[in-house]
Order: sequence, then structure tokens, then C-alpha cells
Amino acid sequence: MRIAEISSPEIRQQSSHNLHHCLISQLDSLIKQTENHHSPNNLSTLSSDLKQTLTQLTQLAPFPNNSLKLQLWKLAYRLWNSCVDLSNAASISRSSSADEHIAILRHVAADLLSLAADVSGVPSPAIKSASFYYKTGLIWHNLRKFDLASICFEKATEIVSKLDIKKISDWGEKKMILDINIARSRTAWEVLDRKIAINLLNRAKCLLFGSFDHYKALANQFLMFGKSILSKHDTASLNDALKLMNEALDLCEKGLDEVRTREEMSELKDLKFKTLRFISAVHLQKGEYESVIKCVRVLREGSFGNGGEVGDHHASLPVLAMKAWLGLGRYSEAEKELRDMVVIKGVPETIWVSAVEAYFQAAGTAGAETAKGVFLGLLGRCHVSAKSAVRVAHRVVGDDGDGVSAGAAKVRAKVVAELVSDERVLALFAGDAAAKDRTTMHAVLWNCASNHFRVKDYEMSAEMFEKSMLYLPFDLENRNLRAKSFRVLCLCYLGLSQLDRAQEYIIEAEKLEPNIGSAFLKFKVLLQKKDHKNAINQILAMTICLDFTPDFLSLSAHEAVACCALPVAVAALSNLLNFYTSGPSMPSMPTTEVVVLRTLVTILTQEPGNESEILKYVKRAHTRASELGPDYFFGKEEAGRREQNWFAVMSWNFGTKCGKEKNYELCVDFLRFASEFFGGLVDGKVEENSVMVCKSLILTVSAMIALENQKQTALEDTEVKQAVELLERSEKILTSLSPGSMESELYFMYTFTAYDIQGRLNNPESQQLLVKKFASSKACTPKNLLQIGLAASQGPRSNPQVATFALNESLSALLSCPSPDYQNVALTVRKLIAVASIHRGETDDDAVHSMYKQAYRIMVGLKEGEYPSEEGKWLAMTAWNRAAVPVRLGQIELARKWMNAGVEIAGKVVGMETYRACMEDFISSFENKCHEHKNHTSESRPLMVL
Repeated sequence: MRIAEISSPEIRQQSSHNLHHCLISQLDSLIKQTENHHSPNNLSTLSSDLKQTLTQLTQLAPFPNNSLKLQLWKLAYRLWNSCVDLSNAASISRSSSADEHIAILRHVAADLLSLAADVSGVPSPAIKSASFYYKTGLIWHNLRKFDLASICFEKATEIVSKLDIKKISDWGEKKMILDINIARSRTAWEVLDRKIAINLLNRAKCLLFGSFDHYKALANQFLMFGKSILSKHDTASLNDALKLMNEALDLCEKGLDEVRTREEMSELKDLKFKTLRFISAVHLQKGEYESVIKCVRVLREGSFGNGGEVGDHHASLPVLAMKAWLGLGRYSEAEKELRDMVVIKGVPETIWVSAVEAYFQAAGTAGAETAKGVFLGLLGRCHVSAKSAVRVAHRVVGDDGDGVSAGAAKVRAKVVAELVSDERVLALFAGDAAAKDRTTMHAVLWNCASNHFRVKDYEMSAEMFEKSMLYLPFDLENRNLRAKSFRVLCLCYLGLSQLDRAQEYIIEAEKLEPNIGSAFLKFKVLLQKKDHKNAINQILAMTICLDFTPDFLSLSAHEAVACCALPVAVAALSNLLNFYTSGPSMPSMPTTEVVVLRTLVTILTQEPGNESEILKYVKRAHTRASELGPDYFFGKEEAGRREQNWFAVMSWNFGTKCGKEKNYELCVDFLRFASEFFGGLVDGKVEENSVMVCKSLILTVSAMIALENQKQTALEDTEVKQAVELLERSEKILTSLSPGSMESELYFMYTFTAYDIQGRLNNPESQQLLVKKFASSKACTPKNLLQIGLAASQGPRSNPQVATFALNESLSALLSCPSPDYQNVALTVRKLIAVASIHRGETDDDAVHSMYKQAYRIMVGLKEGEYPSEEGKWLAMTAWNRAAVPVRLGQIELARKWMNAGVEIAGKVVGMETYRACMEDFISSFENKCHEHKNHTSESRPLMVL
């Protein structure tokens, strides 16, 4: 057995009394510290000590001594009052940690009061103890410490549950009992124990005591729970919300029987109206539109069964009714509700904006005009902010990608354009306070205009861009934005082909912001106005802009080509060429230099008469390729080969074209560049390129000779030297070509031009060797030799030896053909006779005579007319006439030889029968005279000259 157990009862009572006294003294000391603690901070130690002391006291309960209970009662009230003071101080400092510690102290005070609950001499001690727990629970609830709040409310409920409610006469105490149930229900709701929460509210129906305030409080709590569920959109939640709101409505109905004053009637009626409005909202969310219409009708008529009630005219009713009518597809009734809203003064801004948005969303484009009318109608009657104007405008124009047709989008844009340009709407955006909304409105209108611009509706786009400028202040900060707006307006009017309007806008933009964008658009306007001179000047103006980049010159050239303004395109690309340096190209260049030059040449070829300009750029391409190297200038591999081949072919084509047009000066340069470009090509077509180089070189020299003949001025020594060099290059190529790739015409061209140039060097031996070498080649043809012979037989630098050789070789070749060309044979014979006559004269009469005899032998056996008759007549007559001089000089044999030759040839020519008869008569007469006067030859008569 313990010592304490064997002690007497008096000793044990004395020991307990001493312990009580000690703990109460300790409590008193701690509460005094709390009372002296003026700051709400640093309460953690005090609250911990008080909780520990309370725990010790609780272990000694119950307390049989009433004086001890009274002491605890007083200490609890002192601690509570101290907490009130500390709470007031904490409200100033707004410390959440301090609020929590003060709540702990209040909880301790409530527990102390609970220990002394049945103290004698204090009225309603249980009610007061429950009130401490109730108030502490509210504080814990506000601090979102729902577990502690629930503990407080449950203790308060336990305390009041032991009371006989019927004996409670004080309405405040009755109200507190109801409030404890409602507060406990709210806490259960917060921790998602909703079944308990609703059960507690249903229990509270027994605590109404026929009081208006009780009905109102409980109905309001049912409504609050219903509203919290209303945010969810699932069917089950909406049904639960509807049940709770119906409970609230039922309580309002019953509470109306308990009202005693008009004020109470008005308050409860307002709560009923509010509840019914929320019930309408629930029906609306559930899609029960007919029920919504019924609720609104009941609200407006005020028929709740009490008679004489004034209906509800809350601003939300038109919105509910309008949305219900829209749901039923009855747009006319919905529009009427919306327009009736204009009549209601002081409609909250959020409500009517929401209504306008809802109506427009349902009615679509057809509702745009109505939305505008309602908005303008509400101006002056309700508070309308700039933000609301932005919302309505944005809702009407919609966003890109809304799936609205182009026609509907245009209708909407027109409505918004009228709305935002109204003076009353513009007034909403005046002042610095509306700066943010003004910027937003500008963005809405700008985006709308951009969307129309993208679909090429330039008329609507221009209008919206103009309206957007109404929301740009005339200040330095928005200067660039105004310039940007002017530029896009310029683009719109360019699209509409209203060039004067476009020019006005771009001039204004250039005044505000003289940058490359404005300069380029000004160029574009001038281009479309076909003012090519000023457009070219504008290109120069663009290059001096601070933000200029060469890309704009390339873009200008594209625009000019699109407008068929080829001189402007040439000017743009010519200026672009100025930005290419002698070294590597600028990194920001839009394309390579060779592409610019190729484009320039291509553009120039579109119109005749640009050969000189084309040659200038071809020459630049050749020069730049020489400076930078072909690989860098033209490009590497296949791309570079294509570029170089393009310039080679272009030079060749224009060289031959100029040659045909007898523009030999340009022909020389083009063909020379063609030889250079073809010579620089490195690809698989070596033989083909070599042939083109050779042709270009030979034709270059031919063009030089043709130019000499055209100008009738001899080639200078330097030109002759250059021609020799070109021919030497072509000779090397000719000797390197395979027999299969060499063209006979090419070898002849070389021989012919080389012969001409060698003649200028007074080198007949070289000429003979050149012609003989050609005559012995397989490429030689009779016609080629005939041409060489003809060229060698005439002119100031004729070469009779070469002419004779070439003509003889040509004659032999012609006669050896199976079907000789007797026209060329006759021509060759005539030229041989002419060469022999001129250069041999009478010293070699037999040689000339043999040529006539050869011609006669050729004619023998030919069909009639096969040998050209005119040539035959010429042979016959010239042979006969050659006898005239010998006849006069008495050279009988020589005269007889030529007369016989003439008669013989005449006998082979058709149409010379009369001439031949005359010839034969003369010969007979001549022979007779010779016999009669063989000693008097000087007396012979003159020869008949034909």
C-alpha cells in the first residue's frame, strides 16, 4: 500500500486544496503576463504554458468547491478580455502567426470556462460557456483551421444539448443555439463532409422558434451552399444545388408568416427574390429554358401567394430571360429583352456586357446591329467603361479562325466601325486613365483590319485601319504607330488602285517616320502611277535611308518587272551592283553578283536596241570573274558551270545577231567574250566547248574584217596583231580537235580569215601554204576553193598565184564530181581567164588560149543548156574579140587561132547561130583576102568586133 493511500482523508483533502491553489496562482500569473503583453507577437511561450497548466487543472476536475469554480470563471473572463485587446493590436499589425496564438489563448479561456460551467451565482453559465466555444470556433474557421473549429463547435453543441430549450426565454440565446448549428454545418461543408453539413442544417429547422431572423439565417445558409455547388456544371451537382435552393425558398415562404414589420417583410422578400433568381440560373444551366421563363415571370409579377406584392425588377432578369429565349430559339423575344434592358437605369456593367455578349454569340452576325444599338442606348443611362466598349467590340468582330464567312465578317466589321467612331464611345477613352483600354481597342481594330487585309478585302481593311487610328494619341510616343498605320493604309489603297489616296498616306508616313519602309512604298506608288522617272529617283533616295538594306533594291527590281517597268528594274539592279565590292560580297546581300548581272541581261533582252547595255554588263561579268576567280564569281560545281555557260551562250547569240544586223562593232566584242566564257567552262563537253571557242575566235576576226569594209578604214596595226593572236589560238584548237568533231565549214572559215590577215602582213608565201594545206584537207570543198580564188583574184591585196591555184583546184574538183555544177565551173573558168589575162597579159597568150580550149572541151558533149548560155556567149565573144589586135597587126596565124576558138565555142552555145554564121562568113572573107593580098597585109579590113 502507498503512503498516499494510508493517509487520512483530511490529509488528502488538504493536499488537493494546496495543488488547486498552486495551479490557480500559476494561471493568475500567466494571465497577468498576458494582460501586460501589449504586443500580439511572441505569444508562443505564454500560450504553451497556459495550455500545460490547463491540462494539469483538467486532471483535477471536477471541482466541488464553488469558490474555486468562481475563481476559474473570473480567470477565464480576464484571459478572454486580454485576447480581445491583443486581437485589436493584431488587427493593426496584421500578423497571421499572432492571430493563431491569440486563437489558442481564446481556446484556453473557453476550456477554463467549461471547467467551471456549473458555478453558482452566475446566470446561464452553460450558455456563456457555449458562446466562448462558438466565438473561438468562428475564429478558427476564419483561420481555416477547420479541425479546431469543429472541436469548438462540437463542444458548444454538447453544452447546449443538455439544456431544456423550452425554458430558454432570451431570443439572443436562442439565436446563438441556431448559429452554433449553422457554424458547425459550414465547417463540415468546408472539409467536404456535405452530408453532415446538410444534416446539421436540417436539424436546425427545429431551432427556428418562429423567429424571422432564424428563418432568414437558415434560408440564407441553404442558399449559400446551393450557390457554391452552382459553379460546377455536372448534372448531379446542379440537381443538388436546386434542392438546396428549394429548401431556402421554402424557408422564405414559411418565414413570411412570422414577419412582424415591413422591414422584415422587405428583407425576407428580397432573399426570396434572390433565391428564385438563382433557381432560374440553375434551370438555365440545366437547359430547362421553359422553367427559367416561368421563374422570371413569377419574379416580375411578384405572385408568391401573399397578394399585393411588388414584382422584382432586378437587372439580371432580362439577362436570364434573354438567354432562355435564345435557348428556345426565339430570337425576337430575346432581342426584346435585350432592348428592354436599356430602359432600366443603373444596370451593372458586368450584367449588360454579359447579356450583349451572350446575345451576339447566339444570334451571330444577325445580332451585330442589335448589340451595337443596345450598347449605344446604355450610354448615358448606365455606367459604361472603356473596358466594356473593348469587350463588346472584340466580341462582335471575333477572332481570326472563328469560322465566320467573309461576308459575315464584313458585316460585323462595319457594325464595329460605326460603334467605335461614335463620339460618345470615343469620349469613354479620353484621358490617361483609359490609356490601357485605348491600346487594347486599337489592337482589336488593328487585328480585324489585318484579317480583312489577308483575304484581300482592302476596302474593309482600310476602313478598320482608319478607325484604329482614332485610338492613337497624337503624341511622340505613338508617332511610330501612326506612321505604321499610314503605311498599311497606303498598301490598302494600292490594292484598291486608288493611287492618289495611297500617295497621300505614304507622304504622311514619311513625314512621321522617314525610314526605308516608307521610302519603298513611295517607290511602289510611283511605279504603279507609271512615273518611271521619279521612281528611278526614289531608288536613289532609298539608298540613303539609315535603315536601308540591299534587299530593298532586289525587291524594287521585282516590283518593277511585275509592273513591266523594265528601265526602273534595270536602274534598281544597277544600283544593287554598286554594293558589291572587289573582294568577297557583303554578307547581307540578297543574292550573288552573277545572279544580279544575269537578271539585268535578261531584262534588257526583253526590248530591242539594248545591245550596248547588254554588252556593258557582259563585260562586267567577265571582268569580275577575272578579278574574283570563276569559282567564286560563278559558283562551284554544276551551279557555277550553268551560270558561266549561260553568259557564254548569251554572248554567242548576241554576237551572231549583231553580225546578221551588220552591227560588226558590237559583234566583235560579244564574240570575243563568248570565246572567253566558253574557254573557261570545265565540264564533260570539252570538244564541244573547244569548237565554240574556235568559232567565236574566227568569227571575231571575220567581224573585224567586215567592220573594216563597212567603215572603209584599214585596220590598225594593233588590231591586226590582235587578229593574228586570235587566229593563232583558233589554229591550236583546230589542230587539237579530233577529225570527227572538226566541222569543214570551221576549217574553211579559219583559212579564209587567216588568208585575209596574212595578206595584210605582206606574206604571200604564208598565204600559199595556208591555201594549199586547206586544199589537201578533207574539209575542203570546190565551193570553198572558189571563194578563196575569188577573194585572191580581186582587191588591193590580190594574190594571182593563190587565185590561180585555188581556182584550178576548184575547177578540177568540180569536174571530178559525178554531177558537176556547171554554173560554178563556168564562173571558175571565167575567173581563171581573167587572172591569166590581167597578170600574164599577152606574154603568155598560149596559156590563155589553152583555157578557152579547155572550156570548149568541157562544153563538148553537154546537153543543150547544161552549160550556162551566158557564160558560153561570153567565152565565144571574148575569144573572137581577142583576134582583133592580131588582125590589125597582120598576125595572121594568131588571128586565125582566136577566130577559130570563137567559132568553135559559139557552135556549142544555143542562140549563137546567127553570130556563128557571121563569124564563118568573115573567116571565109578573111582567108580570101589573105590569098589575094598576101603581100599587102596592111590593107586587110578590120575584124568584126562582137
